[in-house]
Amino acid sequence: MTGSPGWAAPTYDALVIGAGVAGLTAATRLAESGARVMLIAKGVGATHLAPGTIDVLGYAGGTDPVVEHPGDALGTLGDGHPYARVGSDAVAASIDWFKRQFDGGPLGAYAYHGDLGQNMLLPTTVGAAKPSAVVPETMAAGDMRDDAPVLVVGFHVLRDFHAAYLADNLSRGGVPARAVVLRQRLDGRPEANALAVAKAFDRPDLRAAIAAEVAGALDGAARVGFPAGLGAEDPHGVWTDLQERLGRPVFEVPTLPPSVPGMRIFRTLRDRLRGHGGRVVINSQAVGGERAGARVEAVRATAAGRVVSYRARWIVLATGGVSSGGIELDSGWRARETALGLPLHGVPGPREERFGPDYFGEHAFSRVGVAVDDRLRPVDEHGERVCENVLVAGATLAGARPWKEKSGDGLSLSSGFRAAELILEEDR
Repeated sequence: MTGSPGWAAPTYDALVIGAGVAGLTAATRLAESGARVMLIAKGVGATHLAPGTIDVLGYAGGTDPVVEHPGDALGTLGDGHPYARVGSDAVAASIDWFKRQFDGGPLGAYAYHGDLGQNMLLPTTVGAAKPSAVVPETMAAGDMRDDAPVLVVGFHVLRDFHAAYLADNLSRGGVPARAVVLRQRLDGRPEANALAVAKAFDRPDLRAAIAAEVAGALDGAARVGFPAGLGAEDPHGVWTDLQERLGRPVFEVPTLPPSVPGMRIFRTLRDRLRGHGGRVVINSQAVGGERAGARVEAVRATAAGRVVSYRARWIVLATGGVSSGGIELDSGWRARETALGLPLHGVPGPREERFGPDYFGEHAFSRVGVAVDDRLRPVDEHGERVCENVLVAGATLAGARPWKEKSGDGLSLSSGFRAAELILEEDR
């Protein structure tokens, strides 16, 4: 890639801020096209917390009914929604690209299934139906549109996965289900998390013992649900082996963090990025930008107790929203974008309600973010572009309600991908 005439090429073609799905997607897409890319982040992003599904759009208005065909529903969201800026073609292209990243990746034959054509309804850890468009192969058999009986398998040491509660709620939702709780210690400790379960399943001897115990409890179950931890190193192999041993489909059910499926996404995209020559620095938090007119020439970030200045021709901001610290409120309830000080849109006034009483209800602050134009450049309250070489992606964008819409990782993936495509287009 080459710079504009008269512009001295700095260290990097692109600096990406944030290591969630949006940041990793933008950085990897740029690097695979030959760009010199640096990704910095204060942490590993939301991948380790999210269920590992790409939820494009589950509820078009944030409420029932469930969206059956997300591709058709994207055009109903209005001009102020980030999907309107990204465009449905870019959403579809980003999904195809994402699925290809797992071909020959660090997790072997592990793959994703699905597209914009229809949503599956996957059970959450409490048995609620969550609409998802693109899912790991290891989750697809849990689709609640199928009423085939389920056996839910829990582990006594995995205290935050309640198999009986999940099975009861599945039954109430029209899917006959029972539960069995196994007493294996897995890693020898009295309690374990999902990652410990995944590492235990990588062991053939322990996996065989678990399968034998589950086989004795099937009693008519047509499919078997496990907590999402079917292998840390070879999830496809573990999943396939269990299905062969049990003689029926097996599926993972998302657990509380740490999210093993989310960690698989992080590992795959990070390894792809590094394989294409990109650099990744975690524990480096962006704290400000060095501007020259309408351009941000460098980003200041903390690293190993000092401030480092990263120079790049293009910057992709993907630091997330309020929950990840990309947007914060100070003691006077003033909101600010923390990395570059970009203007925020949708901030409630001094006397207006910011948060409602219901945790999962409507919150005025949920729409706060950085507004962008059709090329994902940040704009001010008048719609005027404020930075020529900064593109914004992911949960930092204004106008969406990811928790209500079930659109979080779909927005992150597609906007990160679109940001990279726009940069590549302008540098051709």
